[in-house]
Amino acid sequence: MRRRALVAACAGGAWLAGCASVAPPVGGERLAGRLSVSVEGDAARAFHAGFELEGSAQSGGLSLTTPLGTQVARADWSPQQVRLRSGDGDRVYPDLESMAADALGERVPLAALFDWLRGRPWPGAASAGRPQGFVQLGWVVDVSRRSEGWVEARRIDAPVVTVRAKLDTP
Repeated sequence: MRRRALVAACAGGAWLAGCASVAPPVGGERLAGRLSVSVEGDAARAFHAGFELEGSAQSGGLSLTTPLGTQVARADWSPQQVRLRSGDGDRVYPDLESMAADALGERVPLAALFDWLRGRPWPGAASAGRPQGFVQLGWVVDVSRRSEGWVEARRIDAPVVTVRAKLDTP
């Protein structure tokens, strides 16, 4: 139910005013732009949202917004826990991967996202180079258009999951 509400809000542009409050900035790096996640297969689904990612993989926050800027969901994390606030209420998780699996329906390596969006492999796992990107954690990360702000990560295993980001500032 939470997943459907989050996906419907992002994909359908539902205007959930006041569904989550904005947390204060957590310091560190800040990346913003548009994000899409699509899952292929029998249970195909997709969502699109504006995003603001701040802090680091160890302590930070991720906001998802509608095209008009209304916040749909906010995740904040520290080494102790991850808290997701959405129109369905607050949920607490032990780590980012568990939160992504519950909210998105698939395991997406959010801790690696900070580095991937910067066009580099995450130092927390082995990687293999390839002509226009790298392979890491079972994902092929294409950074060939990083200078234009585009980064794409595609999970190799089924179901295929594709995460595309267009950064406001490359």
